[in-house]
Amino acid sequence: MGFFTRAATSAMAISIVLTGSASFADVSAQDVWTDWKTYLESSGYRVEASEAQSGGTLNITDLTMSIDIPEEDSALMVELGRMSFSENGDGTVDVALPSVMPIAAVFTGPEGEVVRTEMEYTHTGLTMTASGSSEDMSYVYAAAEMGLRLVGVTGDDMGEPFPDGTAQMTIADVAGTNRVKTGNLRSIDQKMSSGALSYEIDFEDPETPDSRVMIKGLLAGTDFAATTMMPPDMDASDMSAAMTAGFAAEGKMTYRDGSTRFSFDEEGSVVEGTTSSDGGSLDIAMSGDGLTYALSASGMNVSMAGGDIPLPIELAMQQAGFNLTIPVAKSDEEQEFAFGLNMGDFTMSDLIWGIFDPGGQLPRDPATIALDLGGKAKLFYDLFDPEQMEAVESEGAIPGEINALDINGLTVRAAGAELTGEGAFTFDNTDLETYDGMPAPDGAVDLKLTGANGLLDTLIAMGLVPEDQAMGVRMMMGLFAVPGEGEDSLTSKIEVKSDGQILANGQRIK
Repeated sequence: MGFFTRAATSAMAISIVLTGSASFADVSAQDVWTDWKTYLESSGYRVEASEAQSGGTLNITDLTMSIDIPEEDSALMVELGRMSFSENGDGTVDVALPSVMPIAAVFTGPEGEVVRTEMEYTHTGLTMTASGSSEDMSYVYAAAEMGLRLVGVTGDDMGEPFPDGTAQMTIADVAGTNRVKTGNLRSIDQKMSSGALSYEIDFEDPETPDSRVMIKGLLAGTDFAATTMMPPDMDASDMSAAMTAGFAAEGKMTYRDGSTRFSFDEEGSVVEGTTSSDGGSLDIAMSGDGLTYALSASGMNVSMAGGDIPLPIELAMQQAGFNLTIPVAKSDEEQEFAFGLNMGDFTMSDLIWGIFDPGGQLPRDPATIALDLGGKAKLFYDLFDPEQMEAVESEGAIPGEINALDINGLTVRAAGAELTGEGAFTFDNTDLETYDGMPAPDGAVDLKLTGANGLLDTLIAMGLVPEDQAMGVRMMMGLFAVPGEGEDSLTSKIEVKSDGQILANGQRIK
């Protein structure tokens, strides 16, 4: 993980101490500060600060957080300045941060080189109140606006100076809750919502004169919810051990009405464009049971022109999605995995269609590619154990094996033709000879193809496919498929046997 990511994570850990529902017990200023320190230290940071009590207010100054990054043989220190915790006399505590808080992240590389990244955290009207008890503490916070801005980067050995430019993010109408409960595991339940979120990146390229990158984006609103379980003495640099001790996290972020404007200027050759979507989501889950990512978006539009692009590009997609679930822990037992991809109702402008189909002979209905896979596998190593993964890389070892693969759904639809299918296979990993080094599969897939002959006829009429090549394609379809129900419909059942046989519709072809 790079120092920019570490710095941003650290800043958010301080500036958005996500909050929760109220309890009936009392908390002191010292209780709340101790809760913050415990959270940061359980995330792997060493925390140092000066503490000064004045009546019911605890002032924290010279706050620094540092962490080693073993995989990069380096270290990161984040300087966060000051904050205060004030008791209200009713068992609650207000947390105050300066409206402008300088943040410095100091990255020390393996050769002792130092890179210092300076940022500013800002807020307008931030209120944050803690309540409950030291074992069950809740926070509630709100702000008219919160922001993070890159001030600059300096270093001992940066070569070219860091270019002038802008990198910033602001979030309006922020409101959130967080509840922290301590026990055998530390549980954190977070919820946050916001209004508009905007971001901007605008920099010159220090390695290419007269070149510039500009990206500006806006989300109309966001919602976020997450639950985290953390062992009390968690070492963030050893996630394998942390997950064995019970670490688990899952979260979901959704957004509404996203748009982006970008421009890439390379020595006077400018490519610029826009993207937009109606909304989308990101789901993440990680524990000893596995790692899951899932992204989705709807109503996507892309336009781009300039540079070496010969003509304006306009694309649209009603649905886009990706999901991945993989095991992460070594186990003698089979573990489930999954992969999904969806590019639904894809369309492009008539200008692009006109390049290869000026006469409009091909159907221009929306196209779709969708794939849904699942299965079972075994891992021979812990994926989050740096030493084990280094051994895999250095020894060229195989990290695991696939035992079963399910094709839950396959759809490819375009230009008037459609291919659909589903099937399932198991694999004998002890037999690497029958299929030339691949574990011997056993299973079948059922396929259905419609509109293929009509598409071939159109491509021949357009001159894109020669008659003799089309004839070869028709012969292959006749070998592997049989007529299905309806006009221009073919079906096929492909069976793969563990003894090396391959059958199409019951006829052996190998």
